[in-house]
Amino acid sequence: MLSNPLIATVVIFAFIALGEWLSIKSRARIPMLLTAMVGFMIVSWTGLLPEDILDKSQFAALGAILIGPAILHMGTMIPFSLLRSQIKAVLISLGGLLVSCFLILSLVTLIFDYPTAVAGVGPISGGIIALLVTSEKLTEIGLSSLIVVPALIVAFQGVIGMPLALNFMRKYALRLQKDIDNGTFVPMATDEELNGKADDETEPNPVKASMTLKLFFVFVGAAIGIALGEVTPIHYSLWCLAIGIAGLKLRLFEPRTLEKSNSFTLTMIGIIFVVMGTMAGVSPQDALSNLPSVVAVLAIGTIGLSIGGFLTSKVVKWHPYKGMPVALTALFGFPGDYILCEEVSRSIGRNKQEEKLIFNELLAPMLIGGFTTVTIVSVIIAGVLVQTL
Repeated sequence: MLSNPLIATVVIFAFIALGEWLSIKSRARIPMLLTAMVGFMIVSWTGLLPEDILDKSQFAALGAILIGPAILHMGTMIPFSLLRSQIKAVLISLGGLLVSCFLILSLVTLIFDYPTAVAGVGPISGGIIALLVTSEKLTEIGLSSLIVVPALIVAFQGVIGMPLALNFMRKYALRLQKDIDNGTFVPMATDEELNGKADDETEPNPVKASMTLKLFFVFVGAAIGIALGEVTPIHYSLWCLAIGIAGLKLRLFEPRTLEKSNSFTLTMIGIIFVVMGTMAGVSPQDALSNLPSVVAVLAIGTIGLSIGGFLTSKVVKWHPYKGMPVALTALFGFPGDYILCEEVSRSIGRNKQEEKLIFNELLAPMLIGGFTTVTIVSVIIAGVLVQTL
């Protein structure tokens, strides 16, 4: 029965739905993505689900296709004026990574060895791409036994990072709420800037209004980004992001383009299927045998990100509750950063207007932090350090 693609999809989707329900009931204290990933992994370990249920679902394959369009969409979410204002978010994310990498390379090398430290430092600062870069090098030099370390770190880093970031974001959102109540709140961006309302045409254009054409143009842009990623040394995710940002500036895409084409929710669900799939290859034996080194890297790395985020926040004059989650985006990136912003604003906001104000205030720095760490710097760190092995 579970071999049927629709039934297999519904079974996996149930973990996401359960996570969403718990997030709503707990007022975002329990992140949806955390529940979905850990629940799927535990049930897989018990043997209640077939090992290849994600392949049978085929929805993860759709999610993999949608990563490029989703990254392009993220580029259309932040106008240039807001992008320029987020230099502090970039500095905070870099400060967190700097302290984290220093502590891992110093302490993990002393406790275990240098190859173990390098195996963990790339993935702790990013995700799947850093994992691939690290694993390929470990295999090449005959240290394939260490491949499980970066794999487990990528699998579990969100379990630590998301609740911690969520806690700081909730506290900052409550501070924003007090500012709103006493009239001292100044929004980082207006609705017109974020949604492009000032640029709307006075007369509706049937071509631009077509949902199908909007979605087609997004896929064309993502396809160009992926093609450029194959013929240049720059990863396709950076091309897709750049195309989204430039396309928004040139008015080739609308702000929040996938939302305007009524496609974003399905896209997010598909990508979450892909993220959950990273847990499928982790066995209980792998987890236990490498648990000490994985725990050490995760603990030291998370402490380093938090300390670096706190110190850099003080330097750039941001409240630590706003800056530390930006540094912690290295542990989960997209779509976790977007989901946490959505969950916090939904749980703290007392009405739709307040919910939107909180969401807009949190979203830009979190997205910029995530793209800085996961998409760009993690690949550089992994690529440089593995060459020292």
